[in-house]
Amino acid sequence: MQPIRSAFFNVFLLFWTLFLAATMPWLAWKKDPVVTRRISRLWASGIVRGMRVLGGLSYREIGREHRPATPALYVSNHQSAWETIVFAVLVPEVAIVLKEELYRIPIFGWFLERSPMIAIDRAGGSSSLKKMFREAREATRQGRSLLIFPEGTRRAPTERADFHRGVLLLYKALGVPVVPVAHNAGLYWKARSFSIKSGEITVSYLPAIPPGLPDEEFMTRVREVIYAERDRLVGITEQSA
Repeated sequence: MQPIRSAFFNVFLLFWTLFLAATMPWLAWKKDPVVTRRISRLWASGIVRGMRVLGGLSYREIGREHRPATPALYVSNHQSAWETIVFAVLVPEVAIVLKEELYRIPIFGWFLERSPMIAIDRAGGSSSLKKMFREAREATRQGRSLLIFPEGTRRAPTERADFHRGVLLLYKALGVPVVPVAHNAGLYWKARSFSIKSGEITVSYLPAIPPGLPDEEFMTRVREVIYAERDRLVGITEQSA
């Protein structure tokens, strides 16, 4: 039954994304990033509904009291395509720090670039870092929060990796609270897969880390709290399966 439900969801995803593509000429003429982000959120909200209705996959949030009312830097583990889509719903107006090559993805990349997000050219050296800082500061001035996946790429649900130093550079440059986020989406939507599994993803917001910590203390703290909570969520899910 689940492969059939997953197939229905993927058909819906295709046609819903074609709807998104149909708005591109109008958005290109309007040249308004706020409107572009609203259309992107509408698309992401549709994906959330499609996953729940067709695929039997929903989500819940815990720890929302840890989210500040002001712009923050959200730091999340990265397991699947799920979080790259759904964070547009979880954190409206979010600016995602991402690899510049994602702009080359048809339709999706067009919307990312015009939202705009914060793209990193990993071969760009210091000029790329300066661009990242400039765009990140502009996003926070606009009242937007930032999201970064410091593992750099999608990981298996229990895999650990060193966090890229970009998260530290943003922490030092922006002076905003850092909200660690852990989730178990990879148990339901695996990396590089179009198959989804029914169930309930948990997204956990952890207590914010204030600005001003020493470099290594910050890096150790943010990594350990995310992985400890991620492992807890994965363990609870596997025990109840």
